[in-house]
This record gives sequence, structure tokens and C-alpha cells, in this order.
Amino acid sequence: MTSPVGTLFNAVLAQCSAGSEFGPVIDQDQRRRLLRGLFDNYYADKAGKGVVFDTNRNWCARMPALHDLFPSAKVIACVRNVAWVMDSLERLYRANPYENTKLFSDDAERSTVYSRVDTLAQRNRLVGFAWAALKEAYYGENAGSLLLVDYDLLSQAPDKVMRLVYDFIDEPWFEHDFNNVQYDAPEFDQALGVSGLHQVKSKVTWQARRSILPPDLFEQYAALSFWADGSKSAANVIRAKLD
Repeated sequence: MTSPVGTLFNAVLAQCSAGSEFGPVIDQDQRRRLLRGLFDNYYADKAGKGVVFDTNRNWCARMPALHDLFPSAKVIACVRNVAWVMDSLERLYRANPYENTKLFSDDAERSTVYSRVDTLAQRNRLVGFAWAALKEAYYGENAGSLLLVDYDLLSQAPDKVMRLVYDFIDEPWFEHDFNNVQYDAPEFDQALGVSGLHQVKSKVTWQARRSILPPDLFEQYAALSFWADGSKSAANVIRAKLD
């Protein structure tokens, strides 16, 4: 589940920036303290912990601020062929045929698989924003603190992949039970009108399937995996070796 810290961060920054009535009376140091205070107060009950994981797509688009506030911060992103991400979301939509999900604003957006996928891919929507923010971080000046984890590889070899994740964050290994990781957030999903969006099956495993996207649409989004080329990025990527 996404924490509210990223959304609060954006809201506070907007009230402190140019264009706000408060912008002229709040200096840089005050802004910094206010934004740092969001983390300190939200995670006050975990002050004794050495590491805190905050889940929010926003951080890839806020890397300069994040590293100014927390110089040793690291960001982990699980990546997957975008066509399969769209396929999964389309399956969820079709599994809820009697619900107008909040993922789409109107009938024009939700009318066909083409409009639905194109809407989700817009730069300010569920998939498009996450993709664009991650690409910014991947090629940015803080890319060395970023780790991308291939979904397919993680689902096929969770123990091996997670050990590499622990190496990246420089933390001692915790013995996970990959046969018992079940999770669900039904109330949150029902509020969005997308039942099953956050449902995780108990066993980590990879399952082959046929896409329900039209072939031309699948091909279009399958070409967006920029992380397959690491030649121009300092980011860390856990992916399968290519022959």
C-alpha cells in the first residue's frame, strides 16, 4: 500500500512555493524543516528503527529533494514489461464489469481497451506517471541510489533476488517465507472500484498466460522497457542475463 507521505510532501511544497500566498514568507531552510518534519512525525513510532520503507511512486520524481533530506536514502522499484502491466489492469477491469472504476474519469476514457490503456499511460495517470518518474530517476544524477528489480525474475527466484536487494540496502538477511506472503486491501480497492487491485497470492510464483490485449496494443507498450539498456544509466538493475 502507498503511504500518504508523498502526497503530503507535494501538498506542503505547493503551499510553500512561488504562486502561494505563503511562498514569500517561507525561506528555503523553513521549507526543508517542514518537509523533513513530515517524515519525522509520520514515522515517529519507528524512530528507533535503523531503516524505514516508505512506499510511494512519487519519490522517483523527487530524488534531488529526497537526497538532500536523507543523503543515504535508496529507492527500490519493481519493474515489469509495461504491456503485461496493462494486461493485468485490463484483467482487473473486466473482472469488475458492474463497476465504473475511479481509474477512469468518464465514459470516453473507459469505453474500450484502447482508450483505457491509453488513459492509464498518460503522464499524470496510474501507469504513465510511475513510468515517467522512474525513467527520470533512472537517467538522473542520483541513479546510483536506485535499484530496479525485474518482476518476472523476482517471481521465479524470490530467494536469490531478495538476497541481492538486501545487499543493495546493506542490511542483514531476513529469512522470508515466500510460500506465505498473502496480502489484501479490500476496503481500499472497493473505494476505487477495482476489487482485487492490491490482492497478493500466498505463494510467490510465476505463471505464464496469454495476453488479452490486442496484439498491436501489446506490441506498442512492450517497447517501453527502457531499463533493458543499462549503458547510459548508473542505476542498479536486477535482471536476467541475456545470452
